[in-house]
This record gives sequence, structure tokens and C-alpha cells, in this order.
Amino acid sequence: MVWKRKGGGFTFTEPKTKQSRRSIPISNSVINALKIHRRKQLEEKLKLGAAYGKLDLVFASEVGTPIQPKNLLDRHFRPLLTKAELPILRLYDLRHTTATLLLSAGENPKVVSERLGHASIVLTLDTYSHVLPTMQESATNKLEKMMSGT
Repeated sequence: MVWKRKGGGFTFTEPKTKQSRRSIPISNSVINALKIHRRKQLEEKLKLGAAYGKLDLVFASEVGTPIQPKNLLDRHFRPLLTKAELPILRLYDLRHTTATLLLSAGENPKVVSERLGHASIVLTLDTYSHVLPTMQESATNKLEKMMSGT
């Protein structure tokens, strides 16, 4: 489900494409953080009993209801950015940053494209073409090492 703006409020909708519904491997540190988060969430649910929301959301308000986007930004996301001494950015910028970092680190563009849910690798390569010049230099250096036997 996707939490989207509709009229004067928000509603849950189905993802817009088949590629949007996918599994993405996550690291052990993320799994551990999610387990801790879930334990805290279950404690809140026990305290509130029937008053806790029934949607079983991974990320919910203190009463188990969907988090309003403005509250998510103001109460959670921006304070984390400030604490980490990072510039204020949009949540969506994290997606772009992740793709840029993966491509810059030499990850296969097809893998990055699949993680992003792009219908085509062409979209990924067109969107993140600014990363490609440094990848060209890296490819040149790798080829030189292979050809020279070093």
C-alpha cells in the first residue's frame, strides 16, 4: 500500500506499477533496527490496548495510525538530519542519494535499477548519468591494470 495525498487528506492506494511491489534485501543492521522498533511498537500497542490502530503499520503514530507526512518530517526526519549535521533535504532525496552512492561504488546499474523499481535500466542510466564520467575513469584504470598485468 502507498499513503498518498487525495483531496484534502491522505488515503492508502495500490502501488502504481508492478515494479513498485518488490522485495529488497536489507542489511543485518537494518533488520536489527527494525526488530528493536517493532518491540517498542508492541509495547505501545499493549499499553493502549483496543485504542491502538488496527492497520499493523511498520511506521505508525504513537496510537498506531498513519503518520501524517508533515509530522514525519518535522518530528522525526529533520531532527535526525540536524543531529547528524546534514543539510535539510526531502525524503525522496534519500532515494537519489542511495542510487548515486551505489553507482559511484561500482554497483551494477541493473541491480540499482531493480532496487529503485525502474521499469527499464535506461531510466536509471539517464537519471544518474552524472555518475557515469567517474565510472568511465574507473573502467579505464581497471582495463589498464588488466592489460599491463599489474
